[in-house]
Amino acid sequence: MRKKVRGVILISGSGSTMENLLLKAADGSCLLEPVGVIASKEGVPGIMKAQQHGVPVQVVNRKDYTDSPAFSRQVFKLINVLRPDVVLLAGFLSYVHIPERYRGRVLNIHPSLLPKFGGKGMYGLKVHQAVLKAHEKETGCTVHYVDEVYDHGPIILQRKVPVQVDDTPETLQARVMEAEREAYPEAVNLFAEKRLLQVAQSVRILPVKAGAVD
Repeated sequence: MRKKVRGVILISGSGSTMENLLLKAADGSCLLEPVGVIASKEGVPGIMKAQQHGVPVQVVNRKDYTDSPAFSRQVFKLINVLRPDVVLLAGFLSYVHIPERYRGRVLNIHPSLLPKFGGKGMYGLKVHQAVLKAHEKETGCTVHYVDEVYDHGPIILQRKVPVQVDDTPETLQARVMEAEREAYPEAVNLFAEKRLLQVAQSVRILPVKAGAVD
């Protein structure tokens, strides 16, 4: 039997990406043992979804912290208690500084083929609107390691989908989300099977710029 990795999932909204990971973990197709969920907002739908799956949830309200370093310290204080092997960002919209001890252990999924259409403020429908405005022929999703720059860390894997002539941001989002539902669990499996060691070692934690905020 392949060994599962202990994972903490970070969310900010609906929790759809998180729920997909939990479902895949439950049916054995994702080598993940979810040990906790941390939300950056009170009352978001993802909290109830996590609880329905029996995963403990804690909330660190971003608005309660004056800057991202203070917010990040509290988030990772809770993460440290849970002792995960990996931290999975799943629609987590608040910037976090990654401690050195978690270098190469924090993953994210982004709804475009990075480096295209990434960076601060590029999330949700905004990404798909930008893809359509640029008249791209294809788009997709990217699972990558997280460093100190938005959507910047080394790429683990990508999945491509076509852009159709009659697409709206909503229809394109739905097609990309189908790809995401397969890509993120696959990346977790690669991590669990220690097939990403060379990529992880290349993750560079950059110096934090003074005054950096979300």
